[in-house]
Amino acid sequence: MSQAGSVILVGMPGAGKSTLGVMLAKALAKDFVDTDLLIQLRAGQTLQQVLDEQGYQALRTLEEQTLLGCNFTNHIVATGGSAVYSEKGMAHLSAYGTIVYLDVALEELGRRISDYETRGIARRPDQSFEDLFAERQTLYRRYADVVVDCNGLDQNQALTFVINALSGSAQNAT
Repeated sequence: MSQAGSVILVGMPGAGKSTLGVMLAKALAKDFVDTDLLIQLRAGQTLQQVLDEQGYQALRTLEEQTLLGCNFTNHIVATGGSAVYSEKGMAHLSAYGTIVYLDVALEELGRRISDYETRGIARRPDQSFEDLFAERQTLYRRYADVVVDCNGLDQNQALTFVINALSGSAQNAT
C-alpha cells in the first residue's frame, strides 16, 4: 500500500468499520472519515430520519451523492453498509485505494446490533436482517480487494489482520 493510498472499509452494520477505522487511521497515520456522518451532515438529519421521511432509496441516493462529492486521498474511510449498492460510488472509492471487506458472521452481527429497527439501515421496509445480510454478501465480495474474516477476533486482532493484509503479507486474510 502506498503512503498516499487510502483504505476503504466495507461490511455490514455492526462489522466494526467505524471502530476499526479509527484504530487503523492512528496506526497508519491517515485521516479518518465515517461516510454515515458525512451523509447526516449533508442531510441535516440522522440516517433514520431520512429513512422515515423519504425512504431507503432516498438514503441510498444521498449516500451515492455524498461519496461522489468527496476526495478521500490518504484516508481511512468507514462506509455505510449500503455503499455497495452504488456502482458509481464504489468505483469512486476504489480510485482512492484498497477496499477491505470486514466479514462478520450473521450470528455475531445479531449480538452486536440491538437497534436494527432504528439504526438507520438502508433496507426495504419488509426486509429482515438475515435477508439483508444474504443480499449484501455478494456485493461486499464483488468490490473487495481484501477480505478479512473478523469472526472470533477482538479489535486489536482484527487491526493486525487488516494491516498485514494491506502490507501484502496476505493476499486474503481469511
